[in-house]
Amino acid sequence: MNITGEIIFQTARSGGKGGQNVNKVETMVEGRWHVMNSTLVSAAQKQLVLEKLATRITSDGFLLVKSQTERTQQGNKEQVIRKMHALVQQALVKKKVRIATKVPKAVKEKILERKKQQSSVKQNRRKLKPGDF
Repeated sequence: MNITGEIIFQTARSGGKGGQNVNKVETMVEGRWHVMNSTLVSAAQKQLVLEKLATRITSDGFLLVKSQTERTQQGNKEQVIRKMHALVQQALVKKKVRIATKVPKAVKEKILERKKQQSSVKQNRRKLKPGDF
């Protein structure tokens, strides 16, 4: 699934590397993708994305991703696309259901035996009282 066509890009001045270039060129790129208006994902997938990426989705319903690591606007735009695709792919992966397993009988017996040994060790450490013997 390629959501690149539905991403709205905005640019701004960014900090970081670039020297004087930083002060006059808008290299920081911000990508916004409206999850509910997307035609590329089904309703169930939209719900999954909204649940799993709730912290990254704005109150308007946009998935927001920024990048200002590269020195060029094009480089940052590619970074935004890469990040957004990775986030959406990760959100759409369903979690495997854990199958509960039983503790084997032999293991339970071993645990009980160890508890009995530990109990006897601690009982042998006690001080003897006149009524104990």
